[in-house]
Amino acid sequence: GAEQRREQAVRAGEQFREPAFVGEGDIFITTTGNKDIITVEHMKAMKNNAIVGNIGHFDNEIDMAGLESFPGIERTNVKPQVDLFKFPAGNSVLILAEGRLLNLGCATGHPSFVMSASFTNQVMAQIELHTNGSNYENKVYTLPKHLDEKVARLHLEKLGVKLTVMTDEQAEYLGIPKNGPYKPDHYRY
Repeated sequence: GAEQRREQAVRAGEQFREPAFVGEGDIFITTTGNKDIITVEHMKAMKNNAIVGNIGHFDNEIDMAGLESFPGIERTNVKPQVDLFKFPAGNSVLILAEGRLLNLGCATGHPSFVMSASFTNQVMAQIELHTNGSNYENKVYTLPKHLDEKVARLHLEKLGVKLTVMTDEQAEYLGIPKNGPYKPDHYRY
């Protein structure tokens, strides 16, 4: 859940502060996938011209409805996908992509390489369902790791890398098949 994603981000070097510290930061990016992460009260307490963006969920991760309906708020479009919201007290926040996903609003979306991997995963899933449909019930499944790893192998050349093969001893030591899958199906990358 959200706590696990937070722990992963902390291990990756990200910093987290409680809402009481919003006056210290210059840039606030939400990544939780939850609603009301940054509220109007948070934005009122931010430094003047703090930048606020979202990469985790819809525009309700940042309380855009509350911000837009705040009494006396003034909205100025600075440039495409950047809006300045000025509070009656005089301080402002810069909202990116109207609080929507930054990678879609402020850029051209996902890089083509990411799209290729994503669509290849979808095609592999469709082929699997078509050829082995009797093995599946009518419910949601995670793509099996052997297919996920096949998609990765198909994209390695574009990255200029080559996958090495473990020795029999290495595979035995790890307790996994020599040719994969290298992670159990429940493992999330």
